[in-house]
Parts: sequence; C-alpha cells; structure tokens
Amino acid sequence: MMRAPRLHEHRPYAAAFTLIEIMLAVAILGMVLLMLAESFHAVAGSKVHGENRIAIDQAARTILSQMSNELRGAVQTPFIASRVILLGNARKEGGAPMDTFTVSTLDPGHRRSLEGFGPEDTVAYVTTPNPDHRGWFLLKRIQYSSLLTKPPTLENSSPVVLANNLISLHLRYFDGTNWRESWDSTSLAAGQALPAEIAIDLKMGSGGGAALTLSTAVSPPMAFQAW
Repeated sequence: MMRAPRLHEHRPYAAAFTLIEIMLAVAILGMVLLMLAESFHAVAGSKVHGENRIAIDQAARTILSQMSNELRGAVQTPFIASRVILLGNARKEGGAPMDTFTVSTLDPGHRRSLEGFGPEDTVAYVTTPNPDHRGWFLLKRIQYSSLLTKPPTLENSSPVVLANNLISLHLRYFDGTNWRESWDSTSLAAGQALPAEIAIDLKMGSGGGAALTLSTAVSPPMAFQAW
C-alpha cells in the first residue's frame, strides 16, 4: 500500500544557473567576440595596407623606368640633323623639390605610332598641386612630335596623369665635372648639350603609411661630350 507524501517533505531541485552566472557568461562571451573582431579588423587592415603599398611601389617603379628610358633616348646625333632638347627646371613646392623636365627622345617604347623609329618625340613631365589632397601633386606627361613648330601646353593639350600622390621629384645633371640642379641644352655648345649622367629621386605618398622613395641614375648613350 502506497504512502501519500507528507506536506513537509522536499523534493530535490534540478540544477540551474543563477542570473549572475548568466550575466557573467554573456559578458565573457562579449569580450571574446570583441577581441576576435579587433583581430579580424587588424588583419584586414594589414592586408589592405600591404596591397596599397605594393600598388604604389609598382606605380613608382613604372614611372621611374619610363623616365629613365626616355632620358636614355635623348637625341644628340652628330651626322643627322636632330632637335637636341633637354630642359631641366629646378623648382620647389612647399619646401620639397618639384622639378620638371622636357626631353626630345627616340625611345620607341613609348611611341604612339606603329612604324617603330622615326622623327623624335618631345616628352615633358610637369606637376600641379593635387586639389583633393594637400601636400600631394599630380605628375603629368605630355608627348608630341618634335617637328611641331608650336608645341602644346597644359592649357591647350590633354596631358596624361601618371600619379596623383607625388611628394617630390628631384633631378640632378652631371656635366662631367660637377652636378647641376638644372639643365638647358639650348645654351650649350654642340656635342655638349646632354649631361653625362642624370640622377632621379622620386618620392610618392601613401594613404596610411610612410612615403616611398626610389632613386636611379641614367647615362644617355648619345651624351658624347668633348670635355
């Protein structure tokens, strides 16, 4: 015969979490998720920064290579009439070198025509302030036939923008004895219109890191000086 439970008897309660334990667990979980989010953000930021750095490096090296090729193709021929032009203008913007130069070049790598070598082209590199980023400049390139009697200017031509993050561009010219900050082939004797060597220092800005600086030296093959 079964005995009815007495009123004062207590049954054991099932195990459960208290409100404080639940709140503590939620707080710990939130801290873990926050640390994971910060780690993911740091990794993503590093990836973007690295890719941006690589892109700037590739762009700067391409520009430096293009300048070097065109300076190596500077025209100075002793037997065939050519328009010898190398004008290097030393200038500063905001305390930083912001040089410009114009060169008459036979370099076929940047010719727009398909026939290969032909009448030389004149190439000019100029800079203007970047209206969207203080301290940066636009590096522009103008190309036209050296046969033109009225060369185009920034006002009446459409220059190609090579970079919008230029910080400084410094060129120096070695005349066989001394380094010069500027160069004017029109004021020099025949056969000495080109320098023996040209040094180029290019500095490009980065959106979130240190600026990138590249340097090189160019020896124009046609620079047959009689020093």
